[in-house]
Amino acid sequence: MSFSTNARAAYLGASVTTADPSRLLVMLCDRLVLDVSRAGSCFADNAGTEARLHLRHAQDIVLELRATLVVDGFEGGRELAALYDYLLSRLVRASIDQDAEATAECLRIADGIADTWRTAASMMVKSA
Repeated sequence: MSFSTNARAAYLGASVTTADPSRLLVMLCDRLVLDVSRAGSCFADNAGTEARLHLRHAQDIVLELRATLVVDGFEGGRELAALYDYLLSRLVRASIDQDAEATAECLRIADGIADTWRTAASMMVKSA
């Protein structure tokens, strides 16, 4: 590893370990969007194997989001859980079928989720 790679890894590690929970959630959602977007680009470039790797990472993120969701913790929790479940099933299907259209649908959903959590996080910062 080069010095710049080590420095970047250290910076990212510090960013994650010092972030508050709302910021971590936004970071996770942003990475979800990035992974699905990269998968879509890979499908466009006929790089199905690489696309599946990005979709697998996106699936891991959705599994984590779903596992940490307190369904009864807020109004709409059950609906969000159902959305996570649907997104996960579509990510799996997109990967298995190497389906660019399903990947595009997943990207729209992931973008919506990320936007919602970004808005919620910014509202929490403003009220603090």
